[in-house]
Amino acid sequence: MSRNVIVGLDGSPESRAAAEWAAREAKLRGLPLRLVHVWEPVPEPMAQAPLLGAETQAHWSERIPRETAEGLRLRHPGVHVEMEQISGRPMDALAEAAKDAELLVLGSRGLSGIGGFLVGSVGMAVIAHTETPVVLVRAGEQAADEHEADPAGIPSAATAYRPVVLGLDTGHPDDAVIAFAFEEAARRGTALRVVHGWNLPPYFAYGLPADPELNAELGRQEAAALAGVLRPWRQKYPEIEVVEVSRCGSPANHVIDASREASLVVVGRRTRRSPIGAHIGPVTHAVLHHATAPVAVVAHD
Repeated sequence: MSRNVIVGLDGSPESRAAAEWAAREAKLRGLPLRLVHVWEPVPEPMAQAPLLGAETQAHWSERIPRETAEGLRLRHPGVHVEMEQISGRPMDALAEAAKDAELLVLGSRGLSGIGGFLVGSVGMAVIAHTETPVVLVRAGEQAADEHEADPAGIPSAATAYRPVVLGLDTGHPDDAVIAFAFEEAARRGTALRVVHGWNLPPYFAYGLPADPELNAELGRQEAAALAGVLRPWRQKYPEIEVVEVSRCGSPANHVIDASREASLVVVGRRTRRSPIGAHIGPVTHAVLHHATAPVAVVAHD
């Protein structure tokens, strides 16, 4: 099967925003876009109810994906758009459909009144159980949101992309996550901002007096570790401007802060093949819910 970008579609504002983002990403990658609409069968007694009759089912299972595909073809004429309807549980069907894709894009409701996402159970389950990179896109996300402001102070699709932000754990760096971030920055012709957060040693929690010299030395060591991880990647992608940010404090908070000026945030998720237990780490979980830019989650061993 040919590689493509897949987007999960259910007709909601967040899935429509995800479809638009996915179309732009498919154009950047030179790949077809595949719309996947998952129809979860309705129990027979409910299916006979007037509000859930044949006409309503036809609307959701046929009209919405067809109209969405037609709109995307008009707005993104260089992108080949396909559509597919699948019956089953959305989390299972999307994870299965994503196996042959380069990227799976899902919508996520924005939190009312503040920046960030409201990631539903389907989105979290798909992220936790697929090894394909997954991007979460908020409702209302627009092309201009990925770009710098013009001279009048207004973001525009005609201006340069904002940086790509990578949240990096220097203790357990993974090539798949780093490569994904560099490739996304290269496609956008923008800078890569690599954010590393670190915490003071545990004994500082016992009320020992602050030692500015020791703090400074720890900061230098962490910055050197970050530089060491990125050195071969700088050589591999010499055209990309890399900004290294190493700060004491919560890694999640630093990545969330950086997301305010990002076109895309990239974080990792360690692959756990056990059917039980947590599958999304605390930093990635926090970034998913509070970042103000689309978030790509890349699974790694």
